[in-house]
Amino acid sequence: MSERFHLNTPLLESISMSKQLGTTVYLKMENSQPSGSFKIRGIGHFCQQLARQSRGVVCSSGGNAGMAAAFVARKMGLPATVVVPSSTSQLVVRRLQDQGATVRIVGKVWDDANAEALRLAETEELTFVPPFDHPLLWEGHASLIVEAAASLGPGVKPGAVLLSVGGGGLLCGVIHGLKDVGWMDVPIIAMETVGADCFNAAIKAGKVVTLVDITSEATCLGAKTVCQRAFEYSQSSELTIISELVTDQEALHAIQMFLDEERVLVEMACGAALAAVYSGLIPRLQNQGRLPTPLGPLLVIVCGGSSVNMEQLSSLKQKLGS
Repeated sequence: MSERFHLNTPLLESISMSKQLGTTVYLKMENSQPSGSFKIRGIGHFCQQLARQSRGVVCSSGGNAGMAAAFVARKMGLPATVVVPSSTSQLVVRRLQDQGATVRIVGKVWDDANAEALRLAETEELTFVPPFDHPLLWEGHASLIVEAAASLGPGVKPGAVLLSVGGGGLLCGVIHGLKDVGWMDVPIIAMETVGADCFNAAIKAGKVVTLVDITSEATCLGAKTVCQRAFEYSQSSELTIISELVTDQEALHAIQMFLDEERVLVEMACGAALAAVYSGLIPRLQNQGRLPTPLGPLLVIVCGGSSVNMEQLSSLKQKLGS
């Protein structure tokens, strides 16, 4: 079976965001993937390369990687086990089970679930599907930028790419894609929430560090340690990566604004990137000389929304007093 599992997602112009920033804003709608997020690109590619003759796959996830692994396994006729931390919502557990996956809840954060997934891979001879740290994943995610370049057409290059960072898989994939299309000079704005900021912490420390805990409500960003390759890219003189943080309140405000303006509900992890627009961060970076003025078109990666519904949104509003 050589079919790909991901869709060529829409690239939409956001009139309201463009008006706010004074430059054209394009939204790469990865939330419309069959599994609900960009993860299906890399995980689909990985499974096609390594899981064809497998007895089954096992994946650790805060939500989106597990949804992608479960979807791909179902299409390939393979059993899937997804190990999630206790911070994972019932909504996500139910959706994983609907895809036919066996769900195990282990530990408080993703790192705990990952240790169990690695153990299961060994003891039950399953193919371990890493959620973000593998070259095949990055190769698969790179297709997102290749599609965006084709949609924009020849001669149009973004002024910047805006994305969220969890463990660093999307960031590494986007950089692969920028190389593929000759956009290595395009700055990347890499957003995290305070309390799920392993990439920003690594940049500040000058080395990969492990957070003591994940305290952000953006649990899908909740890796305590960023992948080594993402950190190495942050140190590269060939790339401009601007690492910034927003609060949970700012991320929540962003997903509410996005729902009002674009009629699309996405999760907190995605809200981290959107908050760069809604919180005024982009003009602030321009005033600091860290982004050019005027700025060319902004390419925003709307990374996903499989772990949110209206009930979850209401509960976040109560928790965060927003």
